[in-house]
Amino acid sequence: MVSPGALVSPFLRPDRTPLDPAKFRDPLRTAGGEVRASVPPGALRTLWFNTGTLCNLACANCYIESSPRNDSLAYLGTAEVAGFLDEVEADGLPVEEVGFTGGEPFLNRALPAMLDDVLGRGRRALVLTNAMQPMRHHEAALLALRDRHGERLGLRVSLDHHTDAVHEAERGAGSWDKALDGLRWLASHGFRVSVAGRRLAAEPEAGARAGYARLFASLGFGADARDPAFLVLFPEMDRGADVPEITTACWGLLGKRPEQMMCASSRMVVKRRGEDRPAVAACTLLPDLVLGRTLREAAVTVALNHPHCARFCVLGGASCSA
Repeated sequence: MVSPGALVSPFLRPDRTPLDPAKFRDPLRTAGGEVRASVPPGALRTLWFNTGTLCNLACANCYIESSPRNDSLAYLGTAEVAGFLDEVEADGLPVEEVGFTGGEPFLNRALPAMLDDVLGRGRRALVLTNAMQPMRHHEAALLALRDRHGERLGLRVSLDHHTDAVHEAERGAGSWDKALDGLRWLASHGFRVSVAGRRLAAEPEAGARAGYARLFASLGFGADARDPAFLVLFPEMDRGADVPEITTACWGLLGKRPEQMMCASSRMVVKRRGEDRPAVAACTLLPDLVLGRTLREAAVTVALNHPHCARFCVLGGASCSA
């Protein structure tokens, strides 16, 4: 376990320009007075559940600020998850995959039951995990889920870099070997596995993928590091660094479309501490951007009024969905 603030993230540039405080204040207009870009709701393809912000690690730069002491998002229960799955079925929503994130999802003891519910309804499930001790405590349950549901259950393991030094600078001493051991266990037992990494600011994507390819070869994995479905590389995420605001004109300038953004086709269910029922947020990165209490209420246009919208989705071209 690592205490918060004990690490200095290698993914944050010390020479970065601080974020202009005038930016990302008005949901309709940028600091320069231009019309802010927004994303209308499309078909809901991925439904995320944040099982709680508690984590066994305190990473130097966690996207959602999870830690062993951050319980700002409380644990979801099986009945609460089932209620949203019922809504999906009742409204005929075209959800293809149900994702579970955190925190570390396996700290929530109800996770295996939640997964069994999702998979038993014939949908795919994806768990984002650091593959460390909390996951290993559920080995028997995972094997049973694999036997019942096969490859519809997927697990995405966080390996922040293809070198132990960078990974441990982010996640703490000893985290590398434990993560690799968990990854080996999943692969050797026939689970559908993928890997999530990050790109250093000065490291080209091709170089990062080549580094991961060497790592996978050394581990005896036959996985293709060039395959973005297997190896997801997320951009640098520094909430304190300056980034352009996205205007309606940017779609054409950047060759992007609103329907390509994560919030066009996904939503995340959260349960904020002290509240008696869950709510639906816009995406996995912005749990505070609550849009409603039901999926129907949350099917609204989302203004790109946060640095993560620009850095991760529009400019970074990233998505947490498979």
